[in-house]
Parts: sequence; C-alpha cells; structure tokens
Amino acid sequence: MNEQFPTDDLKNLDPVHEIDGEPGVGAWTRRLVLFLRVMAAVSMIKGLYHWSRVCGIGVGSNDLYEMHSVAWQAATVFFAVIDLVAAVGLWLAAAWGAVIWLTAVASMLAVEMFFPQVFGRGFITVLLEGALLGLYLWLALKSAQEQPA
Repeated sequence: MNEQFPTDDLKNLDPVHEIDGEPGVGAWTRRLVLFLRVMAAVSMIKGLYHWSRVCGIGVGSNDLYEMHSVAWQAATVFFAVIDLVAAVGLWLAAAWGAVIWLTAVASMLAVEMFFPQVFGRGFITVLLEGALLGLYLWLALKSAQEQPA
C-alpha cells in the first residue's frame, strides 16, 4: 500500500496558473462575484427565516403559520423556496442564480410596495432591497465594461 508515485504524476498535480499573455479576471468582475457570494449568504438567511415561519420555529403560539391569511402563507412559502434556490445560484455565480435573485428581489419589492396587507409596508425593506438591486446593476455594468469586445 505504500507505493511511491513517479515525480511526473506529482507535477501534474500542481495548481493551474494563468499564462502570462492571457487576460485575467478584472477587478470589477471579482467585486461582482464577491457581491454575489454575500447576497448568497443573505438569501440563505432569508430563506431559512421564511422556512422557520412556516415550520413555527421561534414564533409565539398566536403567530403560527395557520393563523395568517392565505396571501401571507403563499408569499412566505414562495420566498422560502425562491430565496434558497437563489442562494445556490448566486454562490455558484451562475447566470440563472442572478436571474432567480432578481426575481426574488423584484417580487419582494412588489409585495412590500403594492400589497401591504401581506407583510405590512416595510419601508426599510423597500430601501434595502432597492439599494442592493441598484448596486448589483452597477457592478454588473462595470464588470461588463472591462470585458474585451
């Protein structure tokens, strides 16, 4: 069981390095990926929060899932699912992850602004979600500008 590996096999295990003449990933793209990873963590927390509401974890006996309106129940389950799916896609920095996250953000903005009877009118939520959406769009534009044509 104590086989010695030839040195050629060990050289093949060296990490891959960027070739000197090739363009690398730009600074704005790295910032965008970092932002996507942070948003993945936030989406994971939001999704787990919504699932805790569905399962009754950390809520009082008068705030159970069954006692809320059907609109609240549907919105809570929707965000419980979509936030976790977005978290996976954002962490992978996949294009579909950003699309799912944008759908989740737009949906939350719509629910908060146009349907206050569901979650209540969360002014801070609207400002925060809108600011994150704007920051994402700005980073995506800056990242696209540094890509070669």
